[in-house]
Amino acid sequence: MKLYFGNTTTTVTTILILGLLGFIGYSALHRADIPFWGRRSLFLAFYGLLICCFAAARDGLDKTIQCAIDGSCVPGIFPLLSVPNLIGCIGAAIIMIAGIATLFSKSQHTREIWFYLMSGGVLLKIVTVEIGRILL
Repeated sequence: MKLYFGNTTTTVTTILILGLLGFIGYSALHRADIPFWGRRSLFLAFYGLLICCFAAARDGLDKTIQCAIDGSCVPGIFPLLSVPNLIGCIGAAIIMIAGIATLFSKSQHTREIWFYLMSGGVLLKIVTVEIGRILL
C-alpha cells in the first residue's frame, strides 16, 4: 500500500490513474452512446499528460536525467536506459501520433479508432511502469 499511497504524490497519481482507467473502461462499455470521439480523445490526451507529469515526479525521472547529465544527484527509481523508460517513450509516441491524427480525422468512426489506439498507448505505459515499480 505504501507503494501507491505512501505520500501525497503517490496518492494523487494512484487516484488519477484509477480515474483514467475508469474513463477508458466507461468509454469502451458505452461506445454506442458516444457521439463525439474527438472530445474524448482530447480529454484522454490532456488527462494522460497530467498523469505522466505526476508519475514522472513520483518515480524521480527528472533526477534520473539530471544524474545522467552531470551526476549531481541520486537517480530516480528507474535507470535512464531501462524497459519502463523505453516503453514509456514508445507509449508516449503512440499517444502523440493518435492525438495528432485525431485532429485530422473526418469521421467519428476514425476518431473512435484513434481513441482506442491512444488508450492502448496509455495502458501500455501504465502497465509497464507499475509492474516495474512492483518488481523493484
